[in-house]
Amino acid sequence: VQLQASGGGLVQPGGSLRLSCTASGRAFSTRAVGWFRQAPGKEREFVAAIWWSAGSLFYSDSVKGRFTISRDNAKKSVYLEMASLMPEDTAVYYCASGERIILSSIRIPRQYNRWGQGTPVTVSS
Repeated sequence: VQLQASGGGLVQPGGSLRLSCTASGRAFSTRAVGWFRQAPGKEREFVAAIWWSAGSLFYSDSVKGRFTISRDNAKKSVYLEMASLMPEDTAVYYCASGERIILSSIRIPRQYNRWGQGTPVTVSS
């Protein structure tokens, strides 16, 4: 299984973008799918995640109310709808799958075992 992230680009402050993360290969089996981001010179940080079995959603405080994570099981895809974007949202965004992750670790990058390539998001006027 490979993860493919897409949808990044350049957007003005206040604008919106929709990122996609699609799994290819054999049937997609996971416990959680998360979105993370990494800005230049900073550590990778948690953005949002979905606990697969229950559909429970989790967000970082910095994006809560502005970003929405969702999934399409048939398309083996997870989406991140980003609205009211700010310059501080500028980063490379990654999706990841945690096949053995536990719920209490859903915000921890190293607990995810499968990563897609990043898609860059730049928020600038």
